[in-house]
Amino acid sequence: MVSTSMRVLGLSDLEEGVYRHFLRNPDTTDGGIHLLLRADREAVARAQELLCELGLLYPTDRKTLIPADPAIAVDRLTDLRLRQLHQELQEVTRSRHLVAELREEQSPTLASQQAVERIEEVAKIRSRIDDLAFFAREEILSVEPYTALTPENIEHSRPLDMRCLRRGVRIRSVVLKEALTDPLTVSYLRELIARGAQIRAADDICERMLVYDRRTALVPIDPEDTSRGALVAQETGLVSSILALFEKIWGQATDLSSIVADADDAPGGLADTEREVLRSMCHVGKDEIGARQLGMSVRTYRRHVADLLRVLGASSRPHAALLARERGWI
Repeated sequence: MVSTSMRVLGLSDLEEGVYRHFLRNPDTTDGGIHLLLRADREAVARAQELLCELGLLYPTDRKTLIPADPAIAVDRLTDLRLRQLHQELQEVTRSRHLVAELREEQSPTLASQQAVERIEEVAKIRSRIDDLAFFAREEILSVEPYTALTPENIEHSRPLDMRCLRRGVRIRSVVLKEALTDPLTVSYLRELIARGAQIRAADDICERMLVYDRRTALVPIDPEDTSRGALVAQETGLVSSILALFEKIWGQATDLSSIVADADDAPGGLADTEREVLRSMCHVGKDEIGARQLGMSVRTYRRHVADLLRVLGASSRPHAALLARERGWI
């Protein structure tokens, strides 16, 4: 049988050796153990003391030590290790305040140089976009004047887009109406909407921008030639101006659902995802469970529920379920 180290559970090699010794030799004294383990006597004594504190060794009235059952020992160490990891994770997630603290110590000259970063290699631009999307926590805004998405574009974007939407990150995007003539593009945009994204279309847009959590903006160096590279801005004034431009474009654009008729909609105009939410709403008691089963965030799930109540003209969820059954939707 292959021996597995207990180091992953937080024990040192010496502490594990002492515990295993007492497993093999229960109810023995501690004399001479350091010789068997070829270790320092004081180090072995400290290891025994720690194992007693952890409940892996028990002293007896005869001044001997007996080991805890392996199942109990592993359970205790696992529970302790998980609590330690949870505390470490909480400390890591609380570390964002360090950004402001460290920037206070940053040289004004260096800060101004790093406020706008110029990236000219396409591969590096894509990598930066992937990183920004991966670490987004609140919202991603975009204006993308493409005329069609290629299968490669969609294959690359889907995992990050879906991950963001599952985590509850808001996505608002403006695309060209011309792109809606491409079936593959429309299909993917509908898929995003079904998962909670908000998408609008505009007749004529030449701007191209991405904004992450209202703190970082990415725009092309030359809007007419995106191959020349991109600028990544974190300077508050620049980002605020880009945000204002986005909101202007967003306000003038038209919601995608009012432009494109979905031929696959069910009776009553419900898309597949809406039908799934409707069925879940009628059979699942908690939104958290329904959202998890459908692979979407709770916020997206609840927005679908609100839309269904509006479409059905229902005053409550039980009323919506009754109306849906009367219309034969479920």
